[in-house]
Amino acid sequence: MIENILEMFSYTFLVRAVIVGALVSICAALLGVSLVLKRYSMIGTGLSNVGFGSLAVAAAFNMAPLSLAIPVVIAAAFLLLRLSENSKIKGDAAVALVSTSSLAIGVIVISVTTGMNTDVCNYLFGSILAMSRADVYLSIALSITVLVLFILFYHKLFAITFDETFAKAGGINTGLYNMLIAFLTAITIVLGMRMMGAMLISSLIIFPALSSMRIFKQFKSVTVCSALISIICFFIGVVISYLYATPTGASVVGINIIVFVLFWFTEIVRNSALIKKRHYTAAIAIIAGLFFLTGCSRSGRTDTPRIQNLQGGIVEIRERMFIGQINEIYLNSKGYLGKTIKLEGIFKRSGGGVASYYVIRYGPGCCGDDGLVGFEVAGFSGRYPPDDSWVEATGVLKQHQSRNNLYLELSSLIVLNKRGAETVLQ
Repeated sequence: MIENILEMFSYTFLVRAVIVGALVSICAALLGVSLVLKRYSMIGTGLSNVGFGSLAVAAAFNMAPLSLAIPVVIAAAFLLLRLSENSKIKGDAAVALVSTSSLAIGVIVISVTTGMNTDVCNYLFGSILAMSRADVYLSIALSITVLVLFILFYHKLFAITFDETFAKAGGINTGLYNMLIAFLTAITIVLGMRMMGAMLISSLIIFPALSSMRIFKQFKSVTVCSALISIICFFIGVVISYLYATPTGASVVGINIIVFVLFWFTEIVRNSALIKKRHYTAAIAIIAGLFFLTGCSRSGRTDTPRIQNLQGGIVEIRERMFIGQINEIYLNSKGYLGKTIKLEGIFKRSGGGVASYYVIRYGPGCCGDDGLVGFEVAGFSGRYPPDDSWVEATGVLKQHQSRNNLYLELSSLIVLNKRGAETVLQ
């Protein structure tokens, strides 16, 4: 098990993704306690749909996604707050109005511009690997900002969460701190969309808070427990996703569901006096430990991943993390241009008069060919093999000046007898 985790962290892009995911998970869990207690937990779904609409507009106009999504989602959060306070449209109706409108706008913009491609699917269902270095640095900075503001204004947020009327009578500017909650939630939602997707981001807000409320009754205890649950569930979900090629966001949600059921069962057992009060914490620890050991074990797996070879500047694409490494190279191409890339895949040619050549594998995609993953290859001095041959391609990563896309300037193209995984999931 330790070797598997160490192997997972040998990928630098996975390390960055885990750091960002852990920070976002903590932020969502801390804010989730206040949102759940204020009966406003579905704001996550509403704001994530707004984020999807803004990301669709950003993709259509070739803009930086986060630079557009963050201010738009913050404005939507303030709008939802104002609608709930000063309008006949209250609570869940306001969330439904804004969220469905934004989702519809996003779908329309995408359908008439870029189409339903894999990047759109990443925003809908999440892809922790689809983050550029700029996104990572911005996400870390904003997550730390959210944590610092939450800690600084913890007592004020506690006051308006439990009794807003009493807090207002005590001289607290409740409107200002409600706007602060909306502001922090908007930032967290946008950052979490890359990891969980618009469809699942609410789970990071809801599940840890509900789970911790099964056991603890004080606000501080619930908040601390929620943060711990969130980060532990995220880490286990990422490990399971890595070992079994399951979607990261869905894996994290699945672990949160199991933890919620365990905490709910523990609450029932404690309240029915089947075990003594001083033993229930130990029971939780034992159950969680057994789950971690059994759920993350790799019994029955005999496949050994190919190890990335960095000697001589060669970057070898591993079979297990094929999509992740390809995404990393495309998203951070400046750091890889001029390096030698080595990969195995299916040889394909396309075009009529002037043919283009590719080494690809099949991956999950929204619309047919969107699921192809690999590189264009060029400059081979020998004879190209037939279509659908399984090849090992080695070449220097370059960029077409006219078409502005990446390709490999081949130094070798070897036809192999043994085929690897033609379809990859991660």
